[in-house]
Amino acid sequence: MEWLRRAACVGEDPELFFPVGTSGPALRDVDAAKRVCARCEVITECLTFALNSGQTSGVWGGTCEEERSDMLRTSRETADGNASRSSAR
Repeated sequence: MEWLRRAACVGEDPELFFPVGTSGPALRDVDAAKRVCARCEVITECLTFALNSGQTSGVWGGTCEEERSDMLRTSRETADGNASRSSAR
């Protein structure tokens, strides 16, 4: 995880990236964390790490928990659809 040393979040308050709750101040923290991610040179590596390692909480690679869950679900559905089409041939 050499990329982590170059992350924009180094030096930021970790609590910003792991807000408690799903409304009010927590949503503001998520937005603020995403702004940090938006200026990060390793956002892609961070998101890839989060998806591959099953990070289920916090903001990683500019995405919140729900967004990563949606990405994984879409990816699985696409893979399942491709596998079904391949086996039908």
